[in-house]
Amino acid sequence: MLVSLFTVRIVLNALGVVDYGIYSVVAGIVSMFGFLSGTMASASQRFFAFEIGKNNQLKLKQTFGVTVTIYAIISLVTLLATETIGLWFLNHKMVIPPDRLEAARWVYHFSILSFIMTIMTIPYQAVIIAREKMSVYAYVSIIEVLLKLLIVYLLLLFSFDKLKLYAVLMFCVTAIVAFIYRIYCKRRFKEATFGFSRDKKMFREILSYSGWNMIGSISVVLKNQGVDILLNIFFNPAVNAARGIAFQINAMLMNFTNNFYTAVRPQITKSYANGDLDYMRKLVFRSSKFAFFLMLLLSIPLLLETHYILKLWLKEVPEYAVIFARLVIINSLIEVLSLPLVAAIQATGRIKLYQTTVTFILLLNLPMSYLFLKIGYLPEITMVISIVISLLSFIPRLIIFQITTKIMLLTCLTEVYQKVIIVGPLSFVVPFIINTQLRESFFRVFMVGLSVLVLSSFIIIMIGLTKQERNYIIIYFKNRLKFKCINNI
Repeated sequence: MLVSLFTVRIVLNALGVVDYGIYSVVAGIVSMFGFLSGTMASASQRFFAFEIGKNNQLKLKQTFGVTVTIYAIISLVTLLATETIGLWFLNHKMVIPPDRLEAARWVYHFSILSFIMTIMTIPYQAVIIAREKMSVYAYVSIIEVLLKLLIVYLLLLFSFDKLKLYAVLMFCVTAIVAFIYRIYCKRRFKEATFGFSRDKKMFREILSYSGWNMIGSISVVLKNQGVDILLNIFFNPAVNAARGIAFQINAMLMNFTNNFYTAVRPQITKSYANGDLDYMRKLVFRSSKFAFFLMLLLSIPLLLETHYILKLWLKEVPEYAVIFARLVIINSLIEVLSLPLVAAIQATGRIKLYQTTVTFILLLNLPMSYLFLKIGYLPEITMVISIVISLLSFIPRLIIFQITTKIMLLTCLTEVYQKVIIVGPLSFVVPFIINTQLRESFFRVFMVGLSVLVLSSFIIIMIGLTKQERNYIIIYFKNRLKFKCINNI
């Protein structure tokens, strides 16, 4: 996260606000086709974890073969769609300065290559996650971010068109990461053997699951990249740059909770496959609560000190960056609570009701954003709409969770959301008072952060956790301290 914060600042300064905005929105066009890979990634992880839970090695190997075949087809479809419809949209509909159009095409074509490379790597990544080899996942992530740090140095070193160079170097990073994942999987896992499969029954099973999942993925694409394109049409690349910076901050925050869920998701699926619904319930409830508290601790200082942190980070803060950052963090705090519910629903394989209901609500993001922008509202209205829709979609998620898993909704409300509603506002009280009483400075940021670390953490432990969870944490740290003392002796 720290390296990413540094690299974004240098990249923004090296490219300039306009070029950074161009990269953000042009690469976003390619990402719009990401609903295909996102859908299949979710399906791959679910089916791999399910077969591992059943301890069916033969079926696991067949599943891998089917997913590789499907991904190869997706890559071809993506290439055709992006190099025809997508390229036409870039050339004729995007608001890009004429002198930067050629560079924008470079970004576009190399983003396509990066995207296809990522698609073909997903089956290998899914195997690592399903096998719960989280250390490998972490090490590769660290390598990736260090390579991106190297990109920053190269951008400053060469005088070649920096936007074009950035696009090429980002593709190189994607290629290196893909190579590492493939080599590791081929050496460690028997099922990770490349080969086209013709198992029609499994094709139908995975595609049926993916088909319904795809509907939800499309709504997410329209919510993110679709709105980004709307802002480009109604405003200019500078607004895209501001939104891009806000989502960079949000991505760094979500990285914590997403990695947390990456570790939990296979266990949820495996426990369902084994018929251990009580353990699955505990995983869902605790992961919802813990992830929200983790996100809350990280979000409070950023929400209260957004302007100063952005100024310290970027020097020149683009217009709308502060309000975009605050609103996207609030939206993520809402969304983070529903991720384990979705994981549990997906584990059952019964996703038709969920996708048709929740997707309809999420799809309202784009037409509502267009309507309000057309009337003349400012760019931040798109994030306000997103927050309202996230709140509305939470209700059917809870109801469908009860229907598919047979876990009582009342239990979920009392064990998780009642505590979250109490802990959330209480955690803000002291940091907010410090923020309003002191003038903007590094000292104020430090005091806000310290109050969050001490007082907000205390509130979470005493009110947010159960007695059993508190005892577990106390015992854990006691054992760790004893272990260190023994080693020192």
